[in-house]
Amino acid sequence: ALTRLAADLCARVDVLERLGLGYLTLERSTPTLSPGELQRLRLATQLYSNLFGVVYVLDEPSAGLHPADTEALLSALDRLKAGGNSLFVVEHEPGVIRHADWIVDVGPHAGQHGGQVLYSGPPAGLRDVPDSLTARHLFGPPAPLPGVRRDPTGWLDLSGVTRNNLRGVDVRLPLGVLTAVTGVSGSGKSSLITQALADLLGGHLGREIAPVEAGVDPADLLTADDAPAPTQGSLGGDVGRVRRLVQVTQAPIGRTPRSNLATYTGLFDHVRRLFAATPLARERRYSAGRFSFNVKGGRCEHCQGEGFVTVELLFLPSVYAPCPVCHGTRFNAATLEVTWQGLNIAQILNLTVDAAAQEFADEAPVHRALSTLQEVGLGYLRLGQPATELSGGEAQRVKLATELQKAVRGHTVYLLDEPTTGLHPSDVERLHAQLSRLVDAGHTVMVVEHDLGVIAASDWVVDLGPGAGEDGGQIVAQGTPEQVARASGSRTAPYLRRELDGHAQPAPT
Repeated sequence: ALTRLAADLCARVDVLERLGLGYLTLERSTPTLSPGELQRLRLATQLYSNLFGVVYVLDEPSAGLHPADTEALLSALDRLKAGGNSLFVVEHEPGVIRHADWIVDVGPHAGQHGGQVLYSGPPAGLRDVPDSLTARHLFGPPAPLPGVRRDPTGWLDLSGVTRNNLRGVDVRLPLGVLTAVTGVSGSGKSSLITQALADLLGGHLGREIAPVEAGVDPADLLTADDAPAPTQGSLGGDVGRVRRLVQVTQAPIGRTPRSNLATYTGLFDHVRRLFAATPLARERRYSAGRFSFNVKGGRCEHCQGEGFVTVELLFLPSVYAPCPVCHGTRFNAATLEVTWQGLNIAQILNLTVDAAAQEFADEAPVHRALSTLQEVGLGYLRLGQPATELSGGEAQRVKLATELQKAVRGHTVYLLDEPTTGLHPSDVERLHAQLSRLVDAGHTVMVVEHDLGVIAASDWVVDLGPGAGEDGGQIVAQGTPEQVARASGSRTAPYLRRELDGHAQPAPT
């Protein structure tokens, strides 16, 4: 009996190791796991079950995975397929898409400009679909790399850093450039940048680090036993040059539907002032507050500006229905009589960013906010779209756009943890362009990243590893992407070298 139990235990552990989760301790609580780790854990359960005839639906399983871990994931998916199962995978990673037997491409763009099935068939056939952005990235030439790498303007020296699996780590991080921090999943990247560096630099600036969002701190979900230990170590070098620290996370930009794109970016304040300045509003003595759905006066009091009402059903879940008074507009009838350029305030909130940019072309404060949202690829979102409906990647880009429109004085260090998660390659290119804008303006950007295109286009790379968990937490290599690509002992180096070689070769015909 003991032999059978031991064999069963070894088989379960073997599945976890093949999925790259061998570094996790058995008592590790699930709230401390990343979404990618949780998804692979569930996948391991299915692999061990040996079921057949099952339809599996996976939503971006490669999110947050190093290329080496992605290969292990593809092997696991192949095993499920070989067992007589069907797999439907929503995915952005080109390597995973190329591995598929069948591709369904949806587009051509996002939001109201998408929703069409452009292609359904074997991968090779996608090449002949001219409207497909996916085809351009699978079969077209790679995005050009920077002609010249930026040189650091200073250095931050971290000494004796101890946090999670980092044990007495010493590292120099450059200022004034775009730095990619790489390594396999669980190697200590986030521990170094978004925890240790954020703690030490935030402490130097005389305050606790506050992420630029009004969301729930993931640490609130942890018990006292799960909460990470404080960072140990010291920070030196040119730290005196840094005036501001901004950590852009994928946490929601608001906890309730009352928070939306317009309110978070601040453009709604300008819009309400425009409405208050119209002749009818001045005649009725309406202030800018009249055009807010969060306070009494202009909002619909039946739904209190929510736009919907809750219908309680006996023995069934509650149902949300449009407000029968305002019909979902959130405002009362008198407020909606006031128009600007022929549109009332509810119609303005229902505009997409792209449409609003045309309407407000002559209003500089509003247009500036809208144009930055367009530049990060969010032109398809509606101004009044509730914050709770935004994905993590969309929320992060909203925060980035909000930062881009500010007139920032003094050297700022921006920290981003896997900003390309959930992004199509075309959106990744846009994101990289905006990060480069921040660097060109004299700031520092550090990203924890797995996307090889972003890593290859960075000015500096810090690679952690060599493995995960107890086998990680060390600086394996650092330097320009070309230098790290030649580093021995780095699991990132072979993939980065292949990426750089692909840029050097002529595009496939």
